[in-house]
Amino acid sequence: MIIPLQTRLPKTYRITSVKKETEFVTTMTFPVSLGARPGQFIMVWVPGVEEIPMSVALDDGKKLQITFFAVGETTKTLAQLKKGDLVGLRGPFGTHYEWKPKQRLALVAGGYGAAPMFFAAANATAEGCSLEVFIGARSKEHLLYLKEFKKLPRTTLHIATDDGSEGFKGFNVQLLEKVLTDRKHSKSTPFVDQIFACGPERMLVSVSNLSFAKKIPSQLSLERYMKCGYGLCGNCVVDPLGIRLCVDGPVVKNETCRKISEFGKCHRDGLGRKHHC
Repeated sequence: MIIPLQTRLPKTYRITSVKKETEFVTTMTFPVSLGARPGQFIMVWVPGVEEIPMSVALDDGKKLQITFFAVGETTKTLAQLKKGDLVGLRGPFGTHYEWKPKQRLALVAGGYGAAPMFFAAANATAEGCSLEVFIGARSKEHLLYLKEFKKLPRTTLHIATDDGSEGFKGFNVQLLEKVLTDRKHSKSTPFVDQIFACGPERMLVSVSNLSFAKKIPSQLSLERYMKCGYGLCGNCVVDPLGIRLCVDGPVVKNETCRKISEFGKCHRDGLGRKHHC
């Protein structure tokens, strides 16, 4: 297999804007389109530190955005950069969310998973889809992209916080289940055609179980530590299927997720070693 040079080496771009979403969450914009689709990821290189995978928050053909939580050395260093600083980008990589025009979709986002989910929402509504969006966070201070979602056509926004500081008190998946029950969703009278989800893996497991019980097709974004982006290093392989989430994911259909034995149970570190969740 010959890997094109542009996917093997990052190209540097200057940051055109930096927006602090919360105390620890930052959105950066770059003056480039990599042709990313909703759900795909790119490799982000911070010169002098390392390269890490990040979901794409927006790629509209003119500019590209990433939204990230400053939790490790690389993301903390990245969050300190300013407008005009150089960052290396390469990609896009992986699978993406798929829908049909004018479908009704339920989008479930936890934490900073709201950013890539907004990318999917913006593109889906442009194709006539109607959306039920379920945003969840620990408290109202951690809610992201609410203003952006509210501007989209044919979109109903549902908010859930663990402490009840805004919207429904509880988890966004609990709120989704309540809405599906209230709307009497069934196979003969479907309220939504598909469910998309991005967020913590425990949330994804809950979405998986709910969509399986309700017989609603779903697509989930699985996060793993990815190094190369094109399936050679094997660091993002999941048991027992042996699929590589950088090429066979990160967006995976629920029927496949339910065959992954480590789904919701463990993750791998930078050396590929398993750690239980």
